[in-house]
Order: sequence, then C-alpha cells, then structure tokens
Amino acid sequence: MLPEGTLQSAPHRPGVYIMLNAASAVIYVGKAKDLFKRLSSYEHFSAKEWNKTGVMLQKVVKVDTIITSTEKEALILEASLIKKHKPRYNVLLRDDKNYPWIKVTVQEEWPRAFMARRKSKDGARYFGPYSSASAMWATLRVISSLFPLRTCKGAALKMRERPCLNRQIGRCLAPCTGKVSRAEYMKHVDQVLMLLEGHSHELVKLLTGRMEQAAASLQFETAAILRDQIAALSRTLEKQLISASHDKDQDIFGFARKDAAVVVAVLFIRNGLLNGSRSFFLADPYGDDEAILSQALGQLYAGDTVFPSEILLPFSLEDIELHEENFSDSAGHRVYIRTPQRGDNVRLIEMANANAMQVFEEREKKKSSWENLCDSMEKSLHLVRTPTRVECLDISNIGGKQAVGSLVCFTKGEADKKNFRHFKIRTVDGPNDYAMMREVLMRRLSRGIEEDNLPDLFVVDGGKGQLGIAISVAKELGISNDIDWLGIAKEHHEEGEKLFKPGRKNPLLLPAHNPVLLYIMRIRDESHRFGITFHRKLRNKETLTSELDSIPGIGDAKKKVLLKSLGSLKRVKEASKEELMAVKGVGVELAEAILRHFAEEKKGRKETGDGRQGKAKDGTAKNFLPTNKSSNHANKGKKI
Repeated sequence: MLPEGTLQSAPHRPGVYIMLNAASAVIYVGKAKDLFKRLSSYEHFSAKEWNKTGVMLQKVVKVDTIITSTEKEALILEASLIKKHKPRYNVLLRDDKNYPWIKVTVQEEWPRAFMARRKSKDGARYFGPYSSASAMWATLRVISSLFPLRTCKGAALKMRERPCLNRQIGRCLAPCTGKVSRAEYMKHVDQVLMLLEGHSHELVKLLTGRMEQAAASLQFETAAILRDQIAALSRTLEKQLISASHDKDQDIFGFARKDAAVVVAVLFIRNGLLNGSRSFFLADPYGDDEAILSQALGQLYAGDTVFPSEILLPFSLEDIELHEENFSDSAGHRVYIRTPQRGDNVRLIEMANANAMQVFEEREKKKSSWENLCDSMEKSLHLVRTPTRVECLDISNIGGKQAVGSLVCFTKGEADKKNFRHFKIRTVDGPNDYAMMREVLMRRLSRGIEEDNLPDLFVVDGGKGQLGIAISVAKELGISNDIDWLGIAKEHHEEGEKLFKPGRKNPLLLPAHNPVLLYIMRIRDESHRFGITFHRKLRNKETLTSELDSIPGIGDAKKKVLLKSLGSLKRVKEASKEELMAVKGVGVELAEAILRHFAEEKKGRKETGDGRQGKAKDGTAKNFLPTNKSSNHANKGKKI
C-alpha cells in the first residue's frame, strides 16, 4: 500500500516518482509513461511478506512525483536522480575505477603519446577508455619501441644541444636536437594513430612497402629498422583476439542470474577487436530482469562516456527505443541498440553471458578458498575467534621525525582499502617506537570501542616488545580478550618469519610456503607499503617547504608558479637570474634573493658535508634512510 492520497495527486502523464522513507531518505526512483497507472500497480500490489517489493513499500511514507514533457525526459531524469541519491532499492553499478585513455597530442607541433586519466576538449586524440590497465600499458610499450615519439613533458619543445638518454637507447627521435625533420616525425605519429585506430594490418602492409622500397634503394639500415617494426607488430597482432568480422565499435551485454543475485557483464569491441570487459555483481537487486538491465544501461552510459555505434543486448527491453534516442543525442551520432537472434552477434552475446556466469564461479571459488584459509588460521595460530577482519599496524619514521602509524585492514582475505588509515604521531618527540605504537593503538582501539568495529585479529609488526605494548593498551581499555593478537618479526634471516602470541614464550615457526604465514606476511607487507608511501609524501612536502618557503617573498602561489614554470626544484636551483625573472611574478629583487639563498645553501653544504649524509662519531659517512623502527632497534625491520 502507498501512503494515503498518493494516487489522488498522480496525473496520467509521463514523469518520475520518488519514494521516501520515515527519515526522508530516497529509497527508490522510477520512471513511468503514465504516473497514475504505474503507482496504481503498487497500490494494488499483493505478495508474500518477504517479497522485496512488499518490504520496500512498508518503508515508504511519502511519494513525490515530477512531471516531464516526454517519456525520454523521464528516462534521463531517472538516471540523474539515481546517480544523485543512490537509492537503496535501485540498481547501482558500483565501479569506482577511473579507466585510463591513451592520449596523442596531435594539436602540438611535436606530438606525444601517453596515458591520461581524463578526456578533455583540448584538440588531442583520445583512445579508450581501457578497462584493462595492463593492456593499455602494453600498447604504450609497443608504441614506444616501434615509433619513438618524444616523452618529455610540455606542449612546447625545448631545444637542447645534447639528446637525452631515451635517444641513446633508441626510444626517442630527439626532435629537440634537430636530428629529425617534422615531416619524418609526423610519419611516425600517423603510424601510431593507425595502430590505435585498429588498422594494424594496413599498417603492416604500409611498412612492408616502405621496407621493400628502402631495400631497392640500397638503404639497408632503414630497411632493417622497418623489418624489426613489422616483426614486432606481427607478434602483437597474434595476441589480439579477433572477435568480429567487421571493424565496428560494439558494446556487448551479458546477463546472468543465480537465486537473488545478478551479474551484468559488458564486452567492449573496438574496430572488430575485443578491447576489454567489465562486470557488475548485484547481490539482491530490486525489479525484474528487464528493469535491472534497463537501469544498468542508464548508469553505464552516464557522464563522460564514449558511445559505440552499436549496443547488443541479451533480451529486449520495453524502453529500448528511448535509450537508443537518448544515447544517439548524447553521442552526436546514431547509436543502435539491438537484440540479435542469429548470426555472429548471437555468438558475441553468448560470450558475454558466459563472462557473467564466470563471475559467479569466481566468487564461489574465492569463498571456498577463504573458508579453507580461515580454518587453517584458526588451527595454526590457535585463534579464539574467526579472523574475518584482520588489521595490522606499522610505524614509520626517520629518527623520530615525520612519524606515521599505518593501519591496514583485510576482510575475508581481501584488502579493505576504505578502512586503511594513517595516523600522524602527536604526542611523541624523538625516536621512541614503543611510545608511538602505544599512541596509535590507543587512538585506534578507543575509536573501535565507540564505533563497535574492532578487528577479530590484530597483527603488530614486531616481536615480543611490540606485542607487549599492544596487550598493555588492550588491557587498559578492557578489551584484551575481545581480540586475538599476533606479532610478526624476522629476527634472523635463516630462521625466517617468527609469529608471537600473548602468553607464549616461544614463537610459532610456520614453513615458508604455509598459506597462513603467506597471508600474514602479505598483510604486514601492505602495511609497510602503505606507511612508506605516506611517509615519502610527508618528507617531500617538508623538503619543498624548507627549500622554497624559507625564502622571503615566496608563498604558496609563487612556489607553485616557480615549480610549474621551471619543472622541478632542481631546475629552480640551477636557474640563472634571467630564467628566474622570466617566470611570471618574479622580479629582480626576488630573483636575486633566490640566487643568494641557494648560493648560501651550497656553501653551507660544502662546509658540513653534502646531501643527506652525516658523519658518525668515527668520521665515517652514514645515510639517514626511512626506517620502520627507531634507532633503538636499528638492526630490525629497516625499510626504504
């Protein structure tokens, strides 16, 4: 049943209806050709009490309607509102990945080819998006080896007397030294475009003709280069899956249902070649198969989307013509949506459906694998509770400076990155690893008690000492028995990893190939990576701050302009007075102040010793490198 009075205000016109719960949150958005008829179907709905529609209707306290001029407008508005409100009972394709493109800067005098995260209207040619980053990087490697375009940054080419290393290893034509004419350079650009457009076979024929001409003209060196390019291209073509007997751009949808769960899979075919795929698992979507696929279509092609010329669906939709019209308007060209019944396109649909079913099989395998690992962990580590959620803490610092606590979380065997956390050390000065660990543990566990999200197993990077600190904090908070605790340390290389348990004198020694040990090591290594990455950012930020911000007259804005104009801090240090004054906002006085500052810094380095090296008491040089242990534990767990 709908809230009283809903039908009285519903018109016989196209539009969108919005269902809200008691908290005024949007729980469902739908479109209708006739709002009154569509809402009437809910009013007279009857089914079992556990039916999903019935459960949803019990939560509805208000229904808002928005009238549109046409059903097409209702379709567009529905997609927009779903994207905005993310309603509980609508289909949501959860895919936060930002798929990369290959960008060829044809608008520049000397074009480049590189990866781009976003497509913009800057005159460049974009190819993609690539659903497989590895495929994109493989393509860029082929381009780099066969057609050595410049890789230096900046639209304008800066002339040089000597070529860079890329030229010396044959990865750049070095237009910056005048060693190649623009006409010759643009031939390589055209060949790159042919490759990316999918005309690889035509490119092989073109290069073969040029090779034969070069050989006939006795230009054997040129012919040899072309021969190598043809051989490399042929090897690349052998790896490509030809999935269609045409050169169309197609998106092929597959659909699979298992109990309440649904998987929507999409295969991307570009120029007749399978370019990549994406799959979306929907645990318990609301609506019938047609409604689910229709909403998936609306979401997948929202925003900055490249539309193919043809979309193939596994079954027909009631609003297929509306989608076709909407996509054609957005794409600027005709987009056909078809449901094939025979021929090669049916084979492609079967392939997409098989991909969708494969997702169910992979999830089952992953579930089974995790259950086996979980059982092994409970037995091998003598755990009291099932280790569904495992967290690991690592401390990174350089002599107590820029100290960071890094916490990673794994849930059911997978990295749960939304629960990764960095903790800047607030209360500890100097290299006191134990005190830093105590501070971070106190903050994490106190919050975990408040939010009721404590882990099942907590791993600390270190031996008995670090584990003892963790247990003392847990006892202080009264939760020592609510969590399983484990320490992991590598004390001697020949003995490998040691696992420490509270109340146990001797460590657990598991075989190096044991899946439980490998899983704990994976979690520990991830905490190292997460911590050191953040630590480097802090260190680099401090370096830039101390180098430029200490110069009178340079604030954040001037610093950004200097680094952007000259390219790096090193270039700023090496710049002449004239080069500094060429930067916007830098006058004579500021240029002289910058030169004076770095001249004094250089003089000071000569007097005290260069770089990040210092002197030990015996006069020998020592490197100050980031370590995850304090100086009291210098021989344990060093990391760079």
